[in-house]
Amino acid sequence: MSRSSALRRPPAPLPSTPAGEMGAAVDRDRRRGRGTASNASGRYEPLARVAFDDGWQGLEQLPPFKTTVTADATRKIITRNDSPDISFDRSINPYRGCEHGCVYCFARPTHAYLGLSPGLDFESKLFMKPNAPDLLERELSAPDYSPKTIAIGTNTDPYQPIERRYQIMRRILEVLDRAGHPVGIVTKSALVLRDLDILTRMAKRDLVKVAISVTTLDSKLARVMEPRAATPPRRLGALRELVKAGVPSSALVAPVIPAINDAEIERILEAVAETGVRHAGYVLLRLPLELKDLFRQWLIENFPDRYRHVINLIRETHGGKDYDSSWGKRMSGSGPIAWMIGRRFEVASERLGFNLTSV
Repeated sequence: MSRSSALRRPPAPLPSTPAGEMGAAVDRDRRRGRGTASNASGRYEPLARVAFDDGWQGLEQLPPFKTTVTADATRKIITRNDSPDISFDRSINPYRGCEHGCVYCFARPTHAYLGLSPGLDFESKLFMKPNAPDLLERELSAPDYSPKTIAIGTNTDPYQPIERRYQIMRRILEVLDRAGHPVGIVTKSALVLRDLDILTRMAKRDLVKVAISVTTLDSKLARVMEPRAATPPRRLGALRELVKAGVPSSALVAPVIPAINDAEIERILEAVAETGVRHAGYVLLRLPLELKDLFRQWLIENFPDRYRHVINLIRETHGGKDYDSSWGKRMSGSGPIAWMIGRRFEVASERLGFNLTSV
């Protein structure tokens, strides 16, 4: 039968480290439809647990990963930040974890705060905040509250699949609509169109902006990189419908991954331009904390021939490191590779008439 082995955590692997030393990969059948290959423990856990077969073929009896949702008893819903390189100082996250399973998601390491893995746990053990609308109404009503755009979707996607059942995002929008409060939404889900009635009302009062991330036009790449997110055509279709409804909209080419999807920058912007959207941005791949190892495993499994090349290019864009968290550099990188990506985006945007007015 299978056993779970408790091991002292090894040091972080270097770019040349074989996949086997990054943590045991979970069998494909058990993680079908998921983005990452392993469920390595978070950085705060003193032990790393690895399931292995001791010769009795017990791993075949282990159940597949199923999505579980737990109520999160949070007492505040508006999160504040003072980062100088982002355009908002407050945000809301209706959910913790995200079933979209995007391998590149920079929010994955936040699951370590819960004692869970930033890997498969992040996309299968989810937390929802059922009292978020009530908390929001109370916080907006505070005598000392000063209205300013609230960002939603900057950490985990508010329109991930479980939103169909819990409708927390919709109820949050209802509160913001009644209060006449501005909001900016980022998503990669066509489910945003469900709330078009509210978004249209808010758009007439200049209270809402929606950005949809279009990472690739290649359906096969999208399926292995962001397995439970909307397909590229559905995202483009959502942008088209938002524009038609008069909702201020933009597209994000995010993240740009050297030697994986960077060749598509111009084609993505051309496809976005056909929807009627005229605002776009991009973000370079970020690999904080546990994400660097999860991404390496994904590369080795899906693009073994490009593994070293991709990692070397990523490090070149971050000063020789996996990730440079410096303000002003973390989302755009530095060095000639990062400059080239940025310049290609700028040239294509100028040619297509993007970003000529404020959104």
